[in-house]
Amino acid sequence: MNPRRPPWQRPSWRGRAARGVFFQAIALGVVCLAVGLLAHNTVANLRARGIQSGFDFLNATAGFDIGESPIPFSPTDSYARAIGIGVLNTLRVALIGILLTTVFGTLLGIGRLSRNALVRGLCYGYVELFRNVPLLLQLLMWYLLCVEVLPPAQAAWNFAGLFYLSKGGLAFPVPLWHAGQILGLVCALVGVGIAWGWRRRAQRHFELTGIPRDRVWVPLLLVATSVGIGWWAGGAPRVWQVPEQLAFAVDGGGSATPEFLALLLGLVLYTAAFVAEVVRSGIQSVDRGQVEAARALGLTPRLELRLVVLPQALRVIVPPLTNQYLNLTKNSSLAVAIGYPDVVSIANTTLNQTGRAVECIAIIMAVYLATSLATAAFMSWYNRRVAIVER
Repeated sequence: MNPRRPPWQRPSWRGRAARGVFFQAIALGVVCLAVGLLAHNTVANLRARGIQSGFDFLNATAGFDIGESPIPFSPTDSYARAIGIGVLNTLRVALIGILLTTVFGTLLGIGRLSRNALVRGLCYGYVELFRNVPLLLQLLMWYLLCVEVLPPAQAAWNFAGLFYLSKGGLAFPVPLWHAGQILGLVCALVGVGIAWGWRRRAQRHFELTGIPRDRVWVPLLLVATSVGIGWWAGGAPRVWQVPEQLAFAVDGGGSATPEFLALLLGLVLYTAAFVAEVVRSGIQSVDRGQVEAARALGLTPRLELRLVVLPQALRVIVPPLTNQYLNLTKNSSLAVAIGYPDVVSIANTTLNQTGRAVECIAIIMAVYLATSLATAAFMSWYNRRVAIVER
């Protein structure tokens, strides 16, 4: 018998564990009963008023057009395809917004602690200005700037003959898809896997010998080399579709509408103010002795920040940063105020045409619940990865 292991005891229904299971079962039963009563009353009221219910309308013809669609769409397509495009539009602005917010907010947070008084003051003023103005007002301001201040399409602002900015939106060059680009993307995924293996080997080598190996530039070089090999093996395509200024419009290339630009600008600039405060508080949570020890070792300010401060600050930064990502995704529903066709806007149009209010609201709730849970799960995994393991 292992002396460290406590003796086995027969579970008792009067024990704390049994009581916990009993009360949890009662709580679950009450919740299920409330949901069942709510669903029963909803269905009964809909039938009493002669309102149809169900999700069969998703296969019917939508009959309306969508101004901005990442995939082909026509009014003869179904409501399900229209709502799917709304989901794609929401995900597109949320993903790009999260990426830009992370970079800009981190720079602002570091700038809030700068030794330069001008930089520190500018970052402080930015944070106080943007986080204290309601997001809806900011969205309307950016949208009005896009459609009123920018020049018309026939006189678009030209940047190096590649980018055109006007009331019609932003036009930019895009590559003509060829086997070389597709093979390059496949090789990029392979390169990411090789870079991940290099980082693990470098970490293990450092733990065994104490000798550091590069874990930033070498992985980036591996990924870039893989992309280059795939691009070269696919025929090295160099053809790009460049936008051109015509008499009345800008034609060709990729484009971003004024609604998308206004929504993206508003979300990024507003959320970055909160991310900056999260980053600042995380950096200030690191013990002062750690910074002094890094300086005593002769580390430059950049290495001090990258090797000592940020790794310890991440355990404080990541949880509130997750909340800001969730807020950004949910705040994208304000896009309906400036006419961007996100999932809320398209579901509202579907509701007005079909009268299926409960179903359309349920779809909107399911979309935001799924995106929020997915974001929270990813950030929880990342939080475990960056957590400091005590030996």
